[in-house]
Amino acid sequence: MSELLFYHLERSTLEAVLPQLLEKTLERGWTAVVRAGSPERVSSIDAHLWTYRDDAFLPHGAQGEGHEDTQPVLLTTGTENPAGANVLFAVDGAGIDGVETYQRCVLMFDGNDSEAVATARVHWKAVKEAGHDATYWQQSEAGRWEKKA
Repeated sequence: MSELLFYHLERSTLEAVLPQLLEKTLERGWTAVVRAGSPERVSSIDAHLWTYRDDAFLPHGAQGEGHEDTQPVLLTTGTENPAGANVLFAVDGAGIDGVETYQRCVLMFDGNDSEAVATARVHWKAVKEAGHDATYWQQSEAGRWEKKA
């Protein structure tokens, strides 16, 4: 069974949180797939990961650029896991199809978007019914992540 983590973004943006989580993923020796809701969003995340911090380098590639099977972080809209990545990050309404092929799935959703919250609730119910280990994380007033369920 896969471990699923639901990140309810309220105080920070995806652009602020995703690079930090990807850095931690790579520090553990894992690889990742970031599944976005649209090709435009893949392009936006790709550009951001090259420039998010002057003193950091986050190796990654995007779907269609080639070498998808060797990328430490692959940005995509697809459901494939060509490099056998350990972690799936589902962002911007992307589905979690194929979650069982990953050790961990991190579903990140905008808490200020009622549709995103409703979709996350549907996913929560489905993964719990399927027997996956799921946890729900929300930011505190101080911006720290707190486990709520």
